[in-house]
Amino acid sequence: MLADPSPILILASQSPRRKYLFEQAGLTFDVIPGDFDEASVSLSDPHQYVTDLATGKAANVATHYPDRWVIGADTIVFSEGHILGKPASEEDARNMLKLLSGRVHQVYTGYAFVCVSKGRTETDAVKTDVLFKDLSDTEIAWYIRTGEPFDKAGAYAIQGIGTFLVRRINGSYTNVVGLPVCEVIEFLLKERIVGFEIA
Repeated sequence: MLADPSPILILASQSPRRKYLFEQAGLTFDVIPGDFDEASVSLSDPHQYVTDLATGKAANVATHYPDRWVIGADTIVFSEGHILGKPASEEDARNMLKLLSGRVHQVYTGYAFVCVSKGRTETDAVKTDVLFKDLSDTEIAWYIRTGEPFDKAGAYAIQGIGTFLVRRINGSYTNVVGLPVCEVIEFLLKERIVGFEIA
């Protein structure tokens, strides 16, 4: 169990998946989403893009809680030169799933730790390769009707019904869910923001 007697960590995200991953890791934290304008971040290479988004989200909340560590994160799917966010419509979801069908794509999650009082901003991003099975039009239509694709980058959830789409991954599973837990915990331990509680 990770011991954090003073909950100085803030998750600047309303994602239930990231909240679940934090809880599973035994962290003590508050969830405080900000109002960062994601459209203010210019498209760039995937690594830089998700890192910039994560930094913007964390910094937006950290200004209101200068003595606490705030983590922001953002996940995108990258395929055939296209950055795929959350689908805006059924047609958008269908096009994304057809693009991913039978191919390897990359999932990038950028994360940023910001503590204003310490003058610290630490950022990075993790990439995972994901191979989809060949999808029939019927499978795509059925999956869209489940409603699951609509708040997910790339129009699928590996931890949900969308698990049937994925033939193989190379890299971090939790990164595809929405947060590279291994790297995040490593940072928290290195900075002594959390520690291990040994009975």
